[in-house]
Amino acid sequence: MSEELELETVDCLVIGAGVAGLTAAIYLARFRRSITVVDAGQSRASLIPLSHNCPGYPDGIAGPDLLARLREQASRYGVSIVAGTVQNLSLHEDRTFLALTESTHIRARKVLLATGVIDVEPAFPGLDDAVHRGLVRHCPICDGYEVIGKKVAVIAQDTEALKEALFIRTYTADLTLFTLGHSVAFSEEDRQKLTTAGITVIEDGIPALRMEGDSIAALQTRSGKEYEFDTIYSALGDTVRSELALSLGAAHAPDGTLIVDQHMATSVAGLYAAGDVVHSLDQIAVAFGEAATAATAMHDCLNAEGWVAGDRGLRAGNPEN
Repeated sequence: MSEELELETVDCLVIGAGVAGLTAAIYLARFRRSITVVDAGQSRASLIPLSHNCPGYPDGIAGPDLLARLREQASRYGVSIVAGTVQNLSLHEDRTFLALTESTHIRARKVLLATGVIDVEPAFPGLDDAVHRGLVRHCPICDGYEVIGKKVAVIAQDTEALKEALFIRTYTADLTLFTLGHSVAFSEEDRQKLTTAGITVIEDGIPALRMEGDSIAALQTRSGKEYEFDTIYSALGDTVRSELALSLGAAHAPDGTLIVDQHMATSVAGLYAAGDVVHSLDQIAVAFGEAATAATAMHDCLNAEGWVAGDRGLRAGNPEN
């Protein structure tokens, strides 16, 4: 091991400080567990300009504000958050995990993966600004209510887009599906559903997104046409950040999301997961519940193995701590 690397041993390592990771950290700290959180600063929640479906916030809350509140709450219990990326996670014969970041090794008895997903974005100039303004969105379950009666575009490249478009049709009749120049293999039944719902499909490419103020002025197609919308939903899917678990052989769905049991445990003993990286519904409220479940299960499992929490000296049954 390099002399520059600092070795740390903790009860629990949480990888990812988004909603799920921070919630789990709060629970584990209140269980009086030694815990380290490693965060790469890429929480999907940080991109939410304002969420109106997070319970307890009737006026809505911005994703960065929610994360700041969770960080503050965790800090009150002494939670240590290390900035960095876990590059490798290994499981050893003594049933402990060793995590390698850019600057340290962390040894942990239990690990929670709360690494989430990364949205696949259309290659539009100025896209980041549009996302932060809430003009380009990714989750109609989260904010479909806010587009009731508005002009909405859905961007997609496969047949999965049909489900999202039909879901958004609940909120508005003015809906257009763009395929970015790709010919999507919609079945005859799919095309009939689109026609019945009054959803227009445009297969022209889109090289540019033009904004005016806080509204989208137009999507500009390669053929030179412009289409004006209030909101664009990107339905290009996401990339699941489950590589660390997959490297240990964890069971997963075809899309890479992790399969867990009712305690949020993966198929790898001692490895848990919560939030969007799990094969479940990607929602803030769900992340809260999954994280609470995982943290409690980790605490209970440590107790059952003789690793007593709190300030009762050496770990039960282990004279070396």
